[in-house]
Order: sequence, then C-alpha cells, then structure tokens
Amino acid sequence: MPVLVMKFGGTSVATLDRIRRVAKRVGVEVAKGYDVIVIVSAMSGETNKLVGFVNETSPLFDAREYDAVVSSGENVTAGLMALTLQEMDVPARSWQGWQVPVRTTSAHSAARIEEIPTENINAKFAEGMRVAVVAGFQGLSHEGRITTLGRGGSDTTAVAFAAAFGAERCDIYTDVDGVYTTDPRVSPKARKLEKIAFEEMLELASLGAKVLQTRSVELAMRYNVKLRVLSSFGEQSDDAGTLVCDEEEIMENRPVSGIAFSRDEAKMTLVSVADRPGIAAAIFGPLSDAGVNVDMIIQNIAEEGRTDMTFSCPTDQVLRAEKALTEAKTRGEINFNELIADKDTAKISAVGIGMRSQSGVAAKMFKTLSNEGINIKVIATSEIKISVLIDRKYMELAVQALHDAFELEKA
Repeated sequence: MPVLVMKFGGTSVATLDRIRRVAKRVGVEVAKGYDVIVIVSAMSGETNKLVGFVNETSPLFDAREYDAVVSSGENVTAGLMALTLQEMDVPARSWQGWQVPVRTTSAHSAARIEEIPTENINAKFAEGMRVAVVAGFQGLSHEGRITTLGRGGSDTTAVAFAAAFGAERCDIYTDVDGVYTTDPRVSPKARKLEKIAFEEMLELASLGAKVLQTRSVELAMRYNVKLRVLSSFGEQSDDAGTLVCDEEEIMENRPVSGIAFSRDEAKMTLVSVADRPGIAAAIFGPLSDAGVNVDMIIQNIAEEGRTDMTFSCPTDQVLRAEKALTEAKTRGEINFNELIADKDTAKISAVGIGMRSQSGVAAKMFKTLSNEGINIKVIATSEIKISVLIDRKYMELAVQALHDAFELEKA
C-alpha cells in the first residue's frame, strides 16, 4: 500500500479532544488505502514545562539527561494517539525513537538524523498494522542514548520518515492553514499560497517564518519530498493548505512570493580593524566557535590600512558575540578601536525564485522603503532573496509597504 506521513504539532494534540479530532483525520486517510506514519509532537506547553524542570534541578545540566527528560513528552502523545486510534478500530501502534530506531549523531539537544531503517515498521504493516504513531523530535545515538533534534525537530522527523519510506506525501498539520505571503498579523492583506518552491520556503524559514523548521525543508528539497502545510482545525481535502514542491511544478514564477521578517536582529560594527588578508577569518572564527549565528556582513572601504566590519546576529546572541570578540582582541588575534552594538533593528526580506529571470526587484524594494522614509542600514542578497536591516520601529510599516508594492495580495 502507498505510505502517507502525517505530522501533528503541539497545538494539534494539546488535549484529548484534539487528539480525537486528529485521529479521525488519520482514519480518513487509512480508509483511502494508505498505510500511515503519524509523527507527533508533545502536547502544547509540555516541552517547555520539562525544560523548566531540568533547569530548576540542574542549571549546568548533563545534556544526555536533558534529552532523556524533554523527549518524554512525545512518548505520552504517541501512546495516547495509538490508544485513540485503537478505540476507533484502526490497527495502530506507538513507536519511540529507539524502537524504530531513528539513528542520529551524538550531539545531544541538536542531533542530526543519519539513518531510519524501515524493516521494523514495514514488518508490522505487513502483519496488518495500518498506522505507526512515531514520537517525533527524538532518536538514538551510537552510544545507545536517547537524543533530541532541537526545537521544532518533529518537522525534520516527519520529512526524514517520508524520504526513508518513499511516502507519497508528507502532511504537516499546524495551527495555520498554509504558507502566507507574509504574517497575516502584520499585514491583513496577506494571502495563502497554493504552492511554493522548496528554495523559497527554505529562505522564508531561515529568515523568520515559523511555519516549518529550516532543516525539514532542507531534507525535503534534498530528497524531493512533497510537503503540504495545512491546519488540523480546517477542512480535510486533497487541495487544502500549501504544497511545498519542486520549482518545475509551479506554472508561473512571480518575482517575489513572500515578505519575511525577523524582529530581533542586532547590527554590530567593529570600528577600525586592520585591512589585511585573514582579518575576516580572525573575526568570524571566534564568533563561530561561540555559537553566534552571523547573517548579513558588510565591509567598508579601507582607508590607510584600516576598515570597519559590520554584521548582524540575533539580539540574544549580542553578549556572546561581544565576549568572543573582546577575548580575541585580548589574545592579540584582532585589533579594533570600538565595538558598537545596535539592538534596535529588524531584518526584512523579499523572497522569490522569479528574481532569477526578472529584473527591477531591488530597485522597487529600495524605492518603496525610501518613499516611506525608512533608512536601510545593511543590504544582503542571494539569487532569490534581498534582505535589508532597518530600525525596528519601522518593521511593520516596511512589511506592509513591500507587500503592497509587489501586489502579493493578488493571486
């Protein structure tokens, strides 16, 4: 029988009533003839509660025990979902990560999936099981310890299972009914997209859109897994939600498909650093070692052997960045006159695969922001993305203006 993967997030399984609701959705797909692999998250709020228990018990916790505790929320949901399906006379069984087993690296709390053997679950399908309810977010290390994949890791679990089992599709059920041209809470004109290319979704996810975890989109693109994002509270139909697919399946490529934003960005500038070969490595090496997620980078024109280096990072990583750069200066690896941190900035990005073949996107974006009196602090581009850093107080205005300028409300 064909295999379908269905993933349900925490809000979708937050209560027993909601678990019963999504179990009925699973039952509909079973009735269509699918063998279904259901990936479940912990019930809404449960993981945060477990993380709180760990921090209160041991602020400098052992990462292996952290994973043992925080992974337990998914086990509860998987068992309850399997029991609910059994009450509906649907042959179902729950599976924890170690039972599959989902083999991962040993990087606790940030493990990566290496292999998902299909033999155990396929054997149960052959015996008459119709639904395998798998605890998302977790796996098994080479040392035989439980690991977790990082927050949002159940999305990655779902895509990895779809790739391993050659699933017809991977449906990601959330509390939103698809992928929008921007956040509807910021722009009331935001429109739900019927389809979006993998590359566009990857950019949007990495730039602040919270619909899908970035790693899950990377996996889907690598293995060409069709993803569908839809609401567990809306209607159940074959054309509901947004399909994330290969670019070739999209008839017409608009120059811009969506406007993404990240509210909590900081602009950091090293004033008067030496303009010499290796200076960039000397700056960004320590930042990488400190786990600082650097995004936009700009180097000013050098004068008399000195230059300024500016980069952006999340605001909650500013202290870490300052510490890493100050220590590098103390060690004599770099020298600068001043380190300036502006923590009142936001990142706005226009994303679209149509940029490859259509000109004028950057000009329209910059003109639109200029007309609104919004100053651009930093610019970064890729083949299908233009990102700018602006004052945070103008973020919502910028999103709305760009959404209007590129007429994203029109189908």
